[in-house]
Amino acid sequence: MIRILVVDDEEPIRRLLKKELTRKGFSVEAASDGEGALGLIKESIFDVILLDIVMPGINGIGLMKKLHYDPSSPVIIVLTGKATVETAVEAMKHGAYDYLTKPYKLDELVIVINRAYEYGKLSMKTQLLQQELLRVESTSEFISNSPQMKSIMGLIRKIAPTDSAVLIQGESGTGKELVANTIWHNSGRNRTPLIALNCATLSENLIESEIFGHEKGSFTSAYQTKHGIVEVADKGTLFLDEIGEMPLGLQAKLLRFLDSGEFRRLGSNRTLNVDVRVLAATNKNLLERVKAGAFREDLYYRLNVINITIPPLRERREDISGLTSYFMDKYSRKLSKSVAGVSPDAIEALGRYDWPGNVRELENVIERAVILCDAGSISVEDLSIPALSFSPDVTGRQPSLEDMERDYILKVLNGARGNQSKASQILGIDRKTLYHKLKKYGIN
Repeated sequence: MIRILVVDDEEPIRRLLKKELTRKGFSVEAASDGEGALGLIKESIFDVILLDIVMPGINGIGLMKKLHYDPSSPVIIVLTGKATVETAVEAMKHGAYDYLTKPYKLDELVIVINRAYEYGKLSMKTQLLQQELLRVESTSEFISNSPQMKSIMGLIRKIAPTDSAVLIQGESGTGKELVANTIWHNSGRNRTPLIALNCATLSENLIESEIFGHEKGSFTSAYQTKHGIVEVADKGTLFLDEIGEMPLGLQAKLLRFLDSGEFRRLGSNRTLNVDVRVLAATNKNLLERVKAGAFREDLYYRLNVINITIPPLRERREDISGLTSYFMDKYSRKLSKSVAGVSPDAIEALGRYDWPGNVRELENVIERAVILCDAGSISVEDLSIPALSFSPDVTGRQPSLEDMERDYILKVLNGARGNQSKASQILGIDRKTLYHKLKKYGIN
């Protein structure tokens, strides 16, 4: 049975669509605005959304923007009485499958819904195949010159052939999924799937259903039996990203599964058994969450058999040059541009920036730089880094990075009224580092 969510601020429209589409054999829920729709999408599974554009609060375009980059989001059919070329183009740009103008014929709508449902199934299969192909073809080696990352690669080579659980920790954008992928590449399970699930995107019931599956009728929208990802990953590897966001109630069931390999689908009394290796990742401090009562201590130690903590990019600046070259080559090929190098000033600028978004941010900056670059090499002007805001001085000379750093430190110190402890906190550096910079720039 196809599950439909009607999102329209007009109550008669919602009531009519729910009545007529239910009569046609669909399962139908309704929401009066984008916020209500997001709540229902988080709690239930839908195949198709019938979406009005003009609504109070989060309108149709706003809802599509929120759902556009989620591969598991339902297929969207836009229904509106205020049709313009601009809204049609905007809707299609943000992922709408089709666009119908009110009033519309019910039989025509049913045909479009069925087509959208088939498109959604095909699209999901394509995405899964593409993800699997990327994992198979992606590099299993880090691009790194830093001793920290070389040490991590050495550890991966030792632990990959085992079946032990691995907990991967690090800030957002440091490459936790790459570590998981590298472990899988170098394991004996690399001919079987690596199945990934982000624990932060679903409610407790839906996460449990995704992981362990459910029986037909186990909850309102469970119209058929669903195999969980632990069954799909049997003999393979399960990667649980953002494990720190897993609801407490589900943590106990995950612990039992890790200990025995046994589980039950939602709504079933039958115990099943699979052989799965579990890798988990988080950007949270799990020990702090244990102390706060948000994460089970026994699960933490069960996952933390082997711990890999990835340092942020600002602590391994030796890697910036190699990563920059890699991303420059990647996007030069992808964008068919002849960008062959990076200027010394640009390399220096990249090396001085602290990269709060880590490797992911560096990749985005280099992709944009390749797009903007009109010469044979990337210059400072091509870099989109917040810390780089150039303005000529009275002589027309561009200030150096050291000039800008000195001026910024002075500005922060003045704002902190000379309090070095407060200034170091604002700057995000320790007192010792600030002391050396003051000495370097002759600041009294």
